[in-house]
Amino acid sequence: MNQLSLNIAQFSMAGRKDENEDFHGAIVPIGTALKYKGAAVVIADGISASDAGKEASECCVANFLSDYYSTPTSWSVKQSSGKVLTALNSWLFSQGQRDPLMAKGLVSTLSILIIKSHTAHIFHVGDSRVYRWRGGVLEQLTHDHRYYTSATNHYLTRAMGADLHLDLDYVRTPVEVGDQFFLSTDGVHDYLTDRHICDLLEKYAEQFDKTPQYVAQEAFDNGSLDNITCQLVTVDSLEQEDADEAYERLKQLPFPPPLNVGCKLDGYEISEEIYASSRSQLYLAKNIKTGEQVALKTPSPNYEDEPAYIERFICEEWVGRRVENKHLMRILEPPQDRKFLYYISEYIQGSSLARWIEHHPKPEIGEVLVLVDGIIKGVRALHRKETLHQDLKPDNIMLTEGNTVKIVDFGSVRVAGIQDTYSVFGRETLLGTEQYTAPEYLSAGSVSIKSDLYAIGVIVYEMLTGGKHPYGDNASAANVHKRKYIPASRFNKMVTPWIDGALKRATRIDPRMRYDSLSEFWNDLEHPNPRYAEYDQQPLMEREPVRFWQIFFVISLMANFYLLFLVAS
Repeated sequence: MNQLSLNIAQFSMAGRKDENEDFHGAIVPIGTALKYKGAAVVIADGISASDAGKEASECCVANFLSDYYSTPTSWSVKQSSGKVLTALNSWLFSQGQRDPLMAKGLVSTLSILIIKSHTAHIFHVGDSRVYRWRGGVLEQLTHDHRYYTSATNHYLTRAMGADLHLDLDYVRTPVEVGDQFFLSTDGVHDYLTDRHICDLLEKYAEQFDKTPQYVAQEAFDNGSLDNITCQLVTVDSLEQEDADEAYERLKQLPFPPPLNVGCKLDGYEISEEIYASSRSQLYLAKNIKTGEQVALKTPSPNYEDEPAYIERFICEEWVGRRVENKHLMRILEPPQDRKFLYYISEYIQGSSLARWIEHHPKPEIGEVLVLVDGIIKGVRALHRKETLHQDLKPDNIMLTEGNTVKIVDFGSVRVAGIQDTYSVFGRETLLGTEQYTAPEYLSAGSVSIKSDLYAIGVIVYEMLTGGKHPYGDNASAANVHKRKYIPASRFNKMVTPWIDGALKRATRIDPRMRYDSLSEFWNDLEHPNPRYAEYDQQPLMEREPVRFWQIFFVISLMANFYLLFLVAS
């Protein structure tokens, strides 16, 4: 199996200035950090007009490289970098405002290249640059944030620490083996044309480690008056494995044999089978040493030759051990000498929300909201890790004996950090239950937290209506486009107009019309929103069409009897 492999050369000098206010750095980690976070190359140019340009550029490079690799592995490159850079910019700006010795602030340009899997992610602010050199063609991948007051004079319109709000450019582009990336400060590219840089990269191709030094010297000889810094990155290999290699890696742990009551597996004894489906089996088991009751989930033998399924089953445990919340099923540490593929979770004593809905056809609104609060808190914990559940439904929500909500089954999750990585098998996109699946999954639209929000909206509707669907019986993601929202108050008179309005917005067919966050949805469920009061003023035919036609029929019948009476008399 090939891993991502880079060759990096760097050079920096003060040039004709007394002090070098440029800074640069790179990290190529090993192991899982390389897989889930990638390799990072960073260059910064402290603004000369700033009183602390050197400190600003060094802070940008050092802090980014430190903090980026401390973010959760489940986060995407964009999420991780954005969070780190926003916090770093705020700190630079506040320090510049607070310290009287830094009257003009801690201000620096910053350009970042992160290569993860088969993709280059570029983050940029200022006028340092990132180029790609491929097939003899040099392409500038960043845009200079400059405003020219004349042919020779300009000033920066954006920089780190210059403003409390950070306006950051982000570009992602596919990477190929053999690609070279060239990063430079303006002391280089203001004095060398793109053609000149391209010629130098070709000329010194056989002296890779010295190439940045030669480019810097050329810029100096061309009259550069600024600090001079450049970096060169060559992609030697990308993460790659053929299907056979990947399958063998996944098969390191074989599927367990059929398990019956009394069977023992790696220190656990099977007590009973909780459920079995075409995709997996769940057992109640006991830790033989401690007596602790746990749930033990095994993959279905139907998929023993399906590598994409095995990869997802492994991911299910990976996710569960990285997200902790009292409203999420807790995945336990596996035995060190595990001999088979399975995972262990806490055993949740209680019943499903589906069972609760059956036994509460017209529940109290307050009782429903207490449960919904737990559902939203659990899902929000997943979203904070850039993880979508994708299979939210009453059967996957458990209520403990103390009525605490527990969301279970991470078999369909979508993790942004994993989506960034390469998979030889491809990845399934539609894994949830159709009745609760947001329509955008079927229309090849982009999925987001709004997709989970749709499922929660359907679940809350079912809780309030005894199992009805907001778009009618037999509704599915495939046919809801042809249907209209049915007010929940038609089935439960205790549902207020503002709750109906909130449910209608949460389950909109077009995700752009839904809430932007779970918090906003929850707020509208808890507190009357005046904008939904107008729902009561809608025509009866729209609010309750069946009742409208019943009344219409009665009035028509009475009118006909009256006409017959007049004719007869």
